[in-house]
Amino acid sequence: MDQQKLDFISHHFIPLLKTLPAESVGKWGKMNPQQMVEHVSGFFQVSTNKIHFPFVTPLEHLPKYIEFLRSDKPFRENTKAPILPDEPRPVRFANMEAAINDLEKEVAVFKAAFEKEPSLITQHPVFGDLGYDDWVLLHYKHISHHLKQFGLL
Repeated sequence: MDQQKLDFISHHFIPLLKTLPAESVGKWGKMNPQQMVEHVSGFFQVSTNKIHFPFVTPLEHLPKYIEFLRSDKPFRENTKAPILPDEPRPVRFANMEAAINDLEKEVAVFKAAFEKEPSLITQHPVFGDLGYDDWVLLHYKHISHHLKQFGLL
C-alpha cells in the first residue's frame, strides 16, 4: 500500500479544501467547489458500499483500466465518469463548510471500514472490484484531479 498517498488523503486533502473559496471557478468542468466536494464525498461512499452503481466496463477493457489505475498517470482534464449525468448534481448541503465536514466524515468511514475488514472488496463502476490498496490509489488519483481542477495542486 502506498503510505504517502494514504497520508495525503488522511492529513493534507481536507486542509487544502478548507482554503478553497466557495465562489472559485474551476480550470475545467462544470462543477463549482461545493459540487466537487460533494462529488468526492459520494466517491468515498462508493468505496464503502454506501452507494452502488452498476459495473459498466466491458471486461476486455478492464486490464488496461487497472493498469492505468496502478500507474502514476493522472486523469485527463474533463474526464467524466460514464455513470455521471452531463450536468453536475445540485448541492445537498447548506454550504461549503458542511460539505467539507461530510467529506471528512466519509474519508474516516473509508479508513475505518478497511481497518475493520482488511480483505474487504467493493465495486467501482468502471474499475471493478477493488481492495483497500487500489482504492487508496484511485482516491488519490481522483482527489488530485479535482485539486488541480481548482488550482490547489
